[in-house]
Amino acid sequence: MNWITNYVRPRINSIFSRRETPDNLWTKCPECGTMLFHREVADNLNVCTNCEHHMYISPRDRFTALFDGGSFTEVKVKAPTPDPLHFRDQKRYPDRLRAAQKQTNEAEAMLVARGDIGRTPVIAAAQDFSFMAGSMGMYVGDAIIAAAEEAVKLKRPLILFSAAGGARMQEGILSLMQMPRTTVAVQMLKEAGLPYIVVLTHPTTGGVTASYAMLGDVHIAEPNALICFAGPRVIEQTIREKLPEGFQRAEYLLDHGMLDRVTSRVQMREELITITRMLMGLPPAVRGDLPPPEAGAELPNALSEAAPVAAKADSKKP
Repeated sequence: MNWITNYVRPRINSIFSRRETPDNLWTKCPECGTMLFHREVADNLNVCTNCEHHMYISPRDRFTALFDGGSFTEVKVKAPTPDPLHFRDQKRYPDRLRAAQKQTNEAEAMLVARGDIGRTPVIAAAQDFSFMAGSMGMYVGDAIIAAAEEAVKLKRPLILFSAAGGARMQEGILSLMQMPRTTVAVQMLKEAGLPYIVVLTHPTTGGVTASYAMLGDVHIAEPNALICFAGPRVIEQTIREKLPEGFQRAEYLLDHGMLDRVTSRVQMREELITITRMLMGLPPAVRGDLPPPEAGAELPNALSEAAPVAAKADSKKP
């Protein structure tokens, strides 16, 4: 035994057998600080298994969990005029768009799809807060109009998941014009007698709250979601008063009659199936499927099997 055997050989073996551990295997909950395994978080729809804090989830992941079998078809949205105001702050507006598209792998801040939930055909639209804070620009307005038109054409209810920091300042007055445009789109649904269900997620603020996000037939929110027009800090500085605990959070708004339900993301699919079918006048959803009977097989008859038992019981009566 020498220093080569005791030191050099183990050192060489450790270098060549070393495996790099990916940095994204664990996620830290921003609320309680618990370290969560990435598969555990994904299986629970990005909801902390310790404190039930709802973390960010992309529209595609949300739709995969929402639609039957994770299958849905995207609804095409026309592309608006790029950079109509030639806006520039620290960066040019087209550069910001390209950076957001590269980060999210999405064309814009809203995804529209059609598919089935609990065998109920629906149209769904979801905002992506990671795309320039989900800001409402011309594309978002066109997406909501496209979703409403598709719903009216196919006679399906529309479910919208809102998440936005307000209007997009890079489009100026053109972004504010989306408020009346989307209001007209919602009115199309109401005139067609189709349900419009809004799920408000964290955060839903600004002009989005002042337009299509608060015009639904039913308003559901995820737990502890911030829902407001002006934020709490701005209001406190304006009125110079301390606001109540949990002000403008989902539970506070539910207690004050602004919302109909506060539902966990894990239970959201079942909630939407129940409400959608109720508003459409459909029977309750089928919870499971039985395999079809084999050809030529006789089906068991519960009544015939129960008859001998009942006759035997009657014979024992005095």
